[in-house]
Amino acid sequence: MSGVKIAVSATAGNMDAMVDARFGRCAYFVIVEVEGNEIKGYEAVKNPSTVAMRGAGIQAARIIANKGAEVVIAGNVGPNAFDVLSGAGLKIVTGVGGVTVREAVQKYLNGELRETRTPTPPGFGRGWGRGRGRGRRW
Repeated sequence: MSGVKIAVSATAGNMDAMVDARFGRCAYFVIVEVEGNEIKGYEAVKNPSTVAMRGAGIQAARIIANKGAEVVIAGNVGPNAFDVLSGAGLKIVTGVGGVTVREAVQKYLNGELRETRTPTPPGFGRGWGRGRGRGRRW
């Protein structure tokens, strides 16, 4: 693997930030440059789509595609963003969480993460643990 850019949804703009479960509304994208199996550098891109009323995923997907990324790593990617990313030829990896950007990229390079063929179902992961009263009390 040489000369690849991997975009990771992140909670902050550095390699030690946690992977954000959200794609369209993540705080940052960390775009990691990889040559061979080695991380060469990264660029932090603040995500302006976090405050979008509608279409955050589509806007975020366009930003990533325009930055020349070839792979996207995130917790979840909704259907609209998925369509834009896959239409631009990007590989999409979802279901990643509980690790840093650096760890996620290394797992991808080691072959531990696989490309996703379908978007995250609508509503999946929304409101979990946010205190909005959606849970049941028994």
